Amino acid sequence: MRVLLAFCVLICSSLILCEHLEADQDILIPEDWTRVGRIDPTEKLELTFALRQQNVDQLEHLLLLVSDPKSAQYGKHLTLQEVAALVRPSQLTQKVVRHWLQSHGVTDCQTILTQDFLQCTMNTQVAEALLPGIEFHRYVRDGISLVRSSSAYHVHEDVLQHLDFVGGVHRFPPKGQDLNEVLTKRRRSGAKFHLGNTPATLRSRYNLTAADVGSAQNNSQAVAQFLEQFYHPADLAEFMTLFGRSFQHLSKIDRVVGVQGAGKAGLEASLDVEYIMSTGANIPTWVFTNPGRHETQEPFLQWMLLLSNMTDIPWVHTISYGDDEDSLSSAYMMRINTEFMKAGVRGISILFASGDSGAGCRHLTKGENSFRPSFPASSPYVTTVGGTSFKNPFKVTYEVTDYISGGGFSNVFKMPDYQVGAVEGYLKAVPGLPPKTYFNTSGRAYPDIAALSDNYWVVTDRVPIPWVSGTSASTPVVGGILSLINDQRFLKGLPSLGFLNPRLYQLQGQGLFDVTDGCHLSCLDEQVQGQGFCAAPSWDPVTGWGTPNYPALLAALVLEK
Repeated sequence: MRVLLAFCVLICSSLILCEHLEADQDILIPEDWTRVGRIDPTEKLELTFALRQQNVDQLEHLLLLVSDPKSAQYGKHLTLQEVAALVRPSQLTQKVVRHWLQSHGVTDCQTILTQDFLQCTMNTQVAEALLPGIEFHRYVRDGISLVRSSSAYHVHEDVLQHLDFVGGVHRFPPKGQDLNEVLTKRRRSGAKFHLGNTPATLRSRYNLTAADVGSAQNNSQAVAQFLEQFYHPADLAEFMTLFGRSFQHLSKIDRVVGVQGAGKAGLEASLDVEYIMSTGANIPTWVFTNPGRHETQEPFLQWMLLLSNMTDIPWVHTISYGDDEDSLSSAYMMRINTEFMKAGVRGISILFASGDSGAGCRHLTKGENSFRPSFPASSPYVTTVGGTSFKNPFKVTYEVTDYISGGGFSNVFKMPDYQVGAVEGYLKAVPGLPPKTYFNTSGRAYPDIAALSDNYWVVTDRVPIPWVSGTSASTPVVGGILSLINDQRFLKGLPSLGFLNPRLYQLQGQGLFDVTDGCHLSCLDEQVQGQGFCAAPSWDPVTGWGTPNYPALLAALVLEK
C-alpha cells in the first residue's frame, strides 16, 4: 500500500517555503482529485508548523550508540523527557514563530511535549495572509474531501530559518493501492497459487511453536492506519476463531488511539491487525488510527506527533504505507527522519513495508528511465521489510523473491555505515546488475529483512478473503516476531530491541533464512526489460538479509549482552 507523506520545505532564492515543488510555481494537482470550489474566508483550517530542532547531530550519534551492541551505551535508551530536552527548539525559535503567528491573529495553537510542532487553528482568510501566495480550495476523490492550495507561498526571511515545513497546505495523499490489484496482476502474469498463507503456515515456516507466545507484562506492539482504513473487532474475533486455535492469542485490541471510522472495515487494516496479532501472539496490541479530524490535517503527520507526545507507547510499530522519494522534498524527509530517530533512541522499533512496485520506474526526459525508490522505506532510521513467495506454491518449503517486493537505493540519503560492507559486497559480487544510470550506488539500500508476502487469508466484514498479497502482509509478520523477541528480552531483564538495523547487519544473516532465488520488477524498457535487482547470497536489495528463523534469531538477539 502507498499513501501519505509529501509536504516539503524548500528554500528558494525568493524565500519560499514550498511544500511540494522546488520552484515558485503552482502545485500540480493529481488527476484523480477534483476541485469543487474556493474555500469561504471564514472557514476554519488547521495547519501544522514544524519548528527547527536543536542537536539533531547529537541525537543521531546517541541513536547509533544505544543501538550498537558493541557500544557501552547499548540499550540505554532515553525517556521522552530526555529526548525533548535534547531536541526542543531554542527559545529564540519558539519566540519568533509564535510572534509571527500572533501578529496575524493566530492564537489558538497546541504544542506537544517536545515543543517542536505547533498545530494552529485559524480561518482561511488569516491563513492566506499568513502564507502569501496560497489560495485554498476544496478537492474531492472517492468520497474523501481535502482542503489544499495549488499555489506556492512565501515566508519572511526572519521566520524561514526557524521552520522546517508547514503541514496541511499542499500535500495530496496518493491513492492507496488496492490489495486486490496485486492479485489481479498475479493472475495476468500466470502466477501460481496454493491454498493460501494463514497463521499456521507462517508459524510453521518460521519455526514458531505453540509455546512461542507473549507473556511479559510490559510488552506491546502497534499498527498505524491512515486514509480511511479501519479494522473491525468482529473481523479480528472471527479470524482468530478460524485460524488461531493452535496457539494462545488475544482476540481484542488493547487500545485504539484515535477515532475509528464507521462503515466497512478496510482490507489493509484487517490484514495488519490480524497478522501482527497471530505472529506476535498473546501480546497486547494498539491501533493508531487517524483519518484526519479536519480536511487540512495530514494523517501520517498526526501519527508522528502522537509518538512525540506519549510517554508510554508500544515497543514495535509496523506501517504499510509510503510514497515515491521524488514526490517529496529532501527537507521534509530529513525532518521525518529526525522523528524516526527520536523514536529509536527511546527503544522503539519502527518497521515500514518496502512497497509493491519492485525497483519502481521513473520516466525521465528524452525517453530515459531510472528506478524509483520509496520513502519512508528508504529512511536509514527504520527497518524496511520486503516480500517473498514459496518456491513450491503447494508446500511449506523454501522461499524465493516476490517479484513485487520493493527495494533499491535512495537518491536522497547516503548509505549508512552499518550497511556499507553488506551492500558493497552485493554490488561487487553479483553479475549483470542493472545499468548504474538507473540507481544510486552510494544511497541507503533497502529492504533490510523480508517475509512471505503473497496469498494471505484475511477476514474483513466477517468474510474470509483469500490471496491478499503485498509487503503490507510481510511487515506485520516481521513486527510480530520482533515483539516475541522483545518479550523474551523483557523476561530476562534486557531492554527492548529498539532501532534494529545496526545489530541486524552485524549478524550478517545469522538467524535468518537466506533468499537467493528470483528478481523483482522494474522499468519496461529495452535496457532492463522489466527486471530490477535479483536476490543473491547474504544481503540483497530485494529481500534484505532474508526471512526470520525464529529460534535462531531469538538466540542471536537475546544472548547478546
